[in-house]
This record gives sequence, structure tokens and C-alpha cells, in this order.
Amino acid sequence: MAIAGLSLALVAAETRLLGPPLIEALVLALLIGVGARTLLESKKGALFAPGAAFAAKQVLEVSVALLGASVFLPAMARAGPTLLAPVILGVSAGIVVSFGIARALGLPPKLAALVAMGNSICGNSAIAALASVIRAEKKDVASAIGLTAVLGVGLVLLLPALIVPLALSHYQYGVLAGMSVYAVPQVVAAAFPVSQLSGEVATLVKLMRVLLLGPAVLSVGLLFRLFGAEAGGAGARFSTYAPWFVLVFLLLATVRSVGLLPDALSGAAREVSRLLTIIAMAGLGFGVDVAAVRSVGPRVAVAVIASLVFLVGLTISALRLGGIGE
Repeated sequence: MAIAGLSLALVAAETRLLGPPLIEALVLALLIGVGARTLLESKKGALFAPGAAFAAKQVLEVSVALLGASVFLPAMARAGPTLLAPVILGVSAGIVVSFGIARALGLPPKLAALVAMGNSICGNSAIAALASVIRAEKKDVASAIGLTAVLGVGLVLLLPALIVPLALSHYQYGVLAGMSVYAVPQVVAAAFPVSQLSGEVATLVKLMRVLLLGPAVLSVGLLFRLFGAEAGGAGARFSTYAPWFVLVFLLLATVRSVGLLPDALSGAAREVSRLLTIIAMAGLGFGVDVAAVRSVGPRVAVAVIASLVFLVGLTISALRLGGIGE
């Protein structure tokens, strides 16, 4: 909360001195969190770890759930069914191509599957979900998660730079952010500073990807069973595939879209969601261990980056060919 408050204070000072802020509070909280984690000694950092983890998970989940109250589905669907097709195609092709790249680089099947699932759906959450189903080793899970955490921060900072050279509309950028950025809070940080429309579209696309987690994990687990790899999905729960905050997000979005939620309540929910998200971003940044990159093998790094480049290129091609959001 202190880091979030500092971020808000810096943005307020920046606004008074320079006008519209160049860096939003969401991004500042993330960067300050990363810096604080890096500067603190390991023992001192451990004192704040439970609070940072709570902010990055429980607080984040509430903020995402409340964000649904500000989403108007008819506006999001103006591109028609052409928006759903790129999401399904992107996730499916991303898993197949990412797995192929990882295997071509010599990664074992389970680690390759973790990299593919993390890149194509939702980063750490997807990796953790699949790991429990295929019984991946802890070292493989740590390797897959180690780089995605750092790359996720890089995407938040660098992805908006593609808007001008690629001549993307705010709607198109929202689709790109929702398809390429790993975690929901990182999508929020990468898209909402650009515009409200970009943020809403990105969040919706991202949640569409998250909802594909269940079918994807079950399918990959089944393939591991069929081809003789050890897998055990019996312990997987429904909440793994459809988290409560995703369901509440969709429920609130539906209630607002049919006119049952007053604009005043929608606006209040959006502001509370914004403040909670800033706190969550501080916790998320504090949870990024920059030193973890050193423990990630170069083949894993190459596989993750190559897969990400493929997904970005596929999304941009789909936007252009489908005329989405122009």
C-alpha cells in the first residue's frame, strides 16, 4: 500500500508539473515494487513477502472482478465473431508452435509443454495448472516461471511502443495486449494507460484466453496420457479452470450490458478496481526476482522469446487480414 501510495503521489506531482502523466501509477507501482525487491536484502525482503503475495493474488482478484462492472459487452463485440476466431486460433497455434520450438531446442516434453502453455494462455497460472496435471518436476516449473515473470514486466513497458509504427487503433492495441501479455494484471498495466477502450478490450480478450485454460490443460494432459507420458489430472478442480474472479467479472459485465447496473455504481466500481489494481501491481513487482533470470537456461529463454514473437506476429496478421478494429 505504501508503494501504491507513492506511485499515486508521483503521478499527481507529475500531472501538476507536466500535465498528463508520461508514466501511469499502474506502471510506476510495478517498477517501484521491482526496485524495492531488488534493493532489499533477502531476509528483509522475506518480511514483506506475505503482504506482497496477498496483494498480487487476493487483492488483484477482487480488482479484476470489479472491473467487470465497467465493461459494456455490446461495445466490445462490435468487431463481431471475427474477434473470437483470432483468440481461439492464437491460443491453439501458440501452444502447438511453442511446443515445437521448445522441442526443437532440445527441451524435454514436460518442460516444453509448460513453456507452450504459459506463453499461449496466462503465464504462471497456466504453467501451475498444467504442472499439476502432467506432474512436472519442480525444477521445470521454476525454469518456465522464472523468465515469464521478467518478460511480463518487459511487455508491459515495451508493448505500447508498437502502436505508432504499426499504426494500431486503440481497439487493435487492446486485442494485441490481450493476446500477448501473460497475466491479467500485466494486461491491465499494459493497456489501460493507453486508453479506457484499449484496457477494456485487452481485459476481455485476456479473459477469453483464460477461459480456454480448462480445455487446453485437459487436452494436453490427455495427449500426455495417450503418448505414454506420466500425467495425473484427477486432482484438478473446476476453480483451476474457471477462477471465481473471472466468473464474477463476466457476471458484472453481463449485468451492466443489460442495463441493470446504474452508471454511478459502475463508475465507483471502476475507481475502486483502479486503486486495488495499483496495490496489486506493487505486490506483483515486489514478487519479481530479477536474479531468477540467471537460473533460467538459455534454451528456455530462446523458446519463450521465439514463441512470444510468433504470437505477436500472428495476432497482428489476424488484425490486418480480418480488418478487426479499424
